[in-house]
Amino acid sequence: MTQPPSKTALVIGATGLIGTALTHRLVDTAAYEKVKVLVRHSLGWQHPRLQEIQYDFDHPNGLLVQADDIFCCLGTTLKQAGSREAFRKVDYQYPLDVARQALVNQARQFLLVSSLGANPNSSFFYNRVKGELERDLSALDYPTLLIFRPSLLLGDRKEFRLGERIGAGLMRLLNPLIPARYKGIRAERVATVMCQKAQQELVGKHIFESDQLQSF
Repeated sequence: MTQPPSKTALVIGATGLIGTALTHRLVDTAAYEKVKVLVRHSLGWQHPRLQEIQYDFDHPNGLLVQADDIFCCLGTTLKQAGSREAFRKVDYQYPLDVARQALVNQARQFLLVSSLGANPNSSFFYNRVKGELERDLSALDYPTLLIFRPSLLLGDRKEFRLGERIGAGLMRLLNPLIPARYKGIRAERVATVMCQKAQQELVGKHIFESDQLQSF
C-alpha cells in the first residue's frame, strides 16, 4: 500500500525566476503533503498543497519557519537593492536567518541557489557575498546542505534586467564557443534538478556547478 506524502517543503524567493518554476514543480511532486512559501505579496495562483505565509524578513518569526526541506531561491541585484548593504541583507542575511530558524525547528535539508564563482575570498562583491552565505550555512551543520551554482539564468523574468538580457543574447550567439561551465542555463532546468536532488536522501554537503546541472 502506497504511503501518503508526509513531508513539507518551504520556499523563500518563490516569486523569482527559479523560485516560480520550483514552486510549481514542488506542488506537483508526490513527496510533499504541503508546500509553504514565505512571501510579502501573494503569488497570484493557488494549489491545494500550496500555503502562502505573509512574512516580514526584517522581523523574522521562527514559529512560521517549519518544514522538512527548505528551498532558498532568494536573490536580488545591486541595482534593484540600491546599495551594497541592502543587497547583502537580501542575499545573505535573510537566507541565513531562515536557515537558522528552520534548523531549530528540525528541518533536515537546506537547498540553496547560489552562483557560479561563489567564493568568500573573491574580489568581486557579488561572488563574495554568495560565498560567505555558503560558508556560514555550512557551519550550521544541516544533515543535508545542497548548493546549486548556476551560470547566467535564462528565462522570462517579470522585471526587465538589461544586463542579463544582453548577456543571454550573447550566450545564445556564442554558445558553441563557451565552456560548458559558463553556458547560460534555463531556470526551469535548475528548478527541476533541485526538486530531484531533494528526493535522493543525500547526506552532508554537496555542491552542483552549472555544467553538472546541465547534464543531470
